[in-house]
Amino acid sequence: EVQLLESGGGLVQPGGSLRLSCAASGFPFNDFAMSWVRQAPGKDLEWVSGIYTYSQNAYYADSVKGRFTVSTDNAKNMLYLQMNSLKPEDTAVYSCAASYTITTTGINEFVYRGQGTQVTVSS
Repeated sequence: EVQLLESGGGLVQPGGSLRLSCAASGFPFNDFAMSWVRQAPGKDLEWVSGIYTYSQNAYYADSVKGRFTVSTDNAKNMLYLQMNSLKPEDTAVYSCAASYTITTTGINEFVYRGQGTQVTVSS
């Protein structure tokens, strides 16, 4: 059974930091590209960041570039997202997702996607 389990969300003040984690199981993690996506209430799903697990090449949406860092621990099948300098507009449900490739422009086709963890940035 494929599982993608996110954790680490919560309430943080503007300018603060959070680290999200995603535990993957049930599929060959090292054969996939992994992404973080987010969805705010009333808005479309937004791709945030992605990384090729085998090459460690990482990519970011312009809205988070310089503030967020994606990484993996391939030995543990874990995906992480370090989020710094958080802004109220970062408030959303963040999910991890697996795909064969990463598209920085256009729509990513995800094979697997988790349920998500809520991130709220507010004073």
